[in-house]
Formats: sequence, structure tokens, C-alpha cells
Amino acid sequence: MSEDTTPLAPRKKTRKVKLGSVYVGGDAPITVQTMTTTPTHDIDATLGQIAEVVAAGCDIVRVACPRQEDADALGAIAAKSPIPVVADIHFQPRYVFAAIEAGCAGVRVNPGNIKAFDDQISEIASAASAHGTALRIGINAGSLDDRVMEKYGRATPEALVESALNEARLFEEVGFYDFGISVKHHDVVTMVEAYRLLSQRCDYPLHLGVTEAGPLQQGTVKSCAGFSILLAEGIGDTIRVSLSAPPVEEVKVGSRLLESLHLRPRTLEIISCPTCGRCQVDVYSLAEQVTAELKDFTAPLRVAVMGCIVNGPGEAREADIGVASGNGKGQIFVRGEVIETVPEADILSSLVAHAHRVADEMGPSE
Repeated sequence: MSEDTTPLAPRKKTRKVKLGSVYVGGDAPITVQTMTTTPTHDIDATLGQIAEVVAAGCDIVRVACPRQEDADALGAIAAKSPIPVVADIHFQPRYVFAAIEAGCAGVRVNPGNIKAFDDQISEIASAASAHGTALRIGINAGSLDDRVMEKYGRATPEALVESALNEARLFEEVGFYDFGISVKHHDVVTMVEAYRLLSQRCDYPLHLGVTEAGPLQQGTVKSCAGFSILLAEGIGDTIRVSLSAPPVEEVKVGSRLLESLHLRPRTLEIISCPTCGRCQVDVYSLAEQVTAELKDFTAPLRVAVMGCIVNGPGEAREADIGVASGNGKGQIFVRGEVIETVPEADILSSLVAHAHRVADEMGPSE
């Protein structure tokens, strides 16, 4: 069915930075990132996890590099990964150079905990320029520069932004501009205020994140709350949903969020009612079964699973495929028309059969 896919606000125009095969900022699509949880030196395990997140819709992947053996593995991982690899560097500046020389598309640096980082800006910029490597200045509330903490007393929005812009100026002074910035905080309101302020004061691409957001449910809520506010204002060029959960879950949440805000082409969407005393079928189970049966669909199919006559027929009619259930049977809709009425036991098989037919007609990018 036709739909309005206009975003809530136009994107703020930022610099366009090349990150391997992907662009971040400017008119490039907003990208979804995650971070592997495998030991980076376990090359096969890390590449296996990268393959999983790519299948879920990930655009950019970050890998930790706390040890020399991890740095030694970066070349093989960067060469074999189907998406750009960003090395995440803390404490040891020598790993920044190792990641650049290994062919990583980008390097995330945390100036707050890399000793003597500022003294090596010129060398880092020179190496990154020579290898075509982008950087991210990753400011985090949990590891803010001591000088800034002494001035503000805590990780306020102003403190986060000042720290970020201090580092940005150092790179600007040596003529290096191929970087993005993040100013992450675990508190959603502080994070939103920090990114708003940063967006007003620079035009670098911004990586959105609520750091240490928490377990799956809490982290999803916090990340979506913060991201939605900013993205609805046109702020943000790439996102990571930070969860205490497998990386693939971060990607699923991030991708679905962008789809919901019309910032990424829609894929499969299941519309199902929350149920109430009017329901005459087990919508919970039916919706889960439909989702499981169609989980590998790439077509932008909208499927409505409805359980009563109040909103059921209308929602089912507006979807590509839908069912309005009641009295032991279900009316099956296909693109607004009632195709058949089937017994309750046959609803799932009927929906799935029609979904396959319509998806084949649509193709993956109708």
C-alpha cells in the first residue's frame, strides 16, 4: 500500500567522511554500527560475528584492540570483512598507528585515556592521511579528560562538547578533517543536550550513542528515546545502540529505529494489536509465529495480525497482507481486498502463503 516516507526533519548538512566503502555525513544515508564481543585476536570468531551483524543490516563494525595480539589480527580482519572495520583504541597510542597501517577503514580514539595523545596528533594525522583512514574522536562521560573534569566537576553537556572540540581543533591545526565526533553519556537528557550543543558548534559528522545503556529492554528504550529526539531534529549521521546483549540485537534495534523514522528503507513490518478483552484469537502466539515464518524476508512487506473487529479490518486492509480474526475464523486481506475467509487453524499457513506470493511480486526494493 502507498505510504508517506518523508522524515520528520531534513538532516543537518555535515562534512562527508569516507570510511572504507561507506560514507558518513553529508548526504550519505545514516549508518548502523555495532561492536564485536569476541576476542579480536580470534580472527575466525570475530569474522563470524561480523558476518552475523552484516546479515542483520550492520553497515560499520568496531573491534576492540586492547593487546598486541589484537593489533596483529587487524590486518586479516580488515581485509576479509565485508563492511568497514573501525579499531577501538584506548590507553596505547601505538595501536592507533598499528590499526592505520593494518588497513582499518577507521580508528576510534579516546583522548581522555590515551596518555600523551595530544602530543602525537601531527603524526597520527599524517599516518591517517597517507592510508586514507578516517578517525572518530570518541568522548565518553566515563573517561573524560582530567583537565575538563577539573573545570566542570562532572561530565556535563558543556564538558563533553568542550573536550571534543579541543581535540578537533588540534587536528584542524595540522590540516586533518577526516573525522567524526561522538559525545556519549549514559543519561539520555545529558546526551541529547550534548549532541544538540555539538551540532550547533561544528559541522563534523556525529556518531550518536547512549553509552552503557543497559540490558536489552532498558538499553533499547534509552537509546531509542535519545536517538529519536535528535534524529527528529536532523541531528546524527551514524548510530550505535549500546546494549548488554549480542551485537546482532544492537543492529536489529538500530535498523528498525531508522526504518520507523523513515530514515532507512522499510523491510518486513509486522503490525499486531496489543490485545484486550475483545480478542477472540491468541494474537501473541500468532504474531510470533508469523514473524518467525517471515524472518528472512527482505521485501518491504507490511503484515497485519489483528484480533478483533474494532480496528482489525481497517488495519488489515491498509497492510500488504492482513488478517482480521474472530469467531474461530479469519478474513485474509491482500492489498486491501478480502481474498478468503479461513478457519482459525489455517490463518498462519494462509498468511504465509500469500506473503510469499506478494513478496515475490514486490521484489526486495519495491
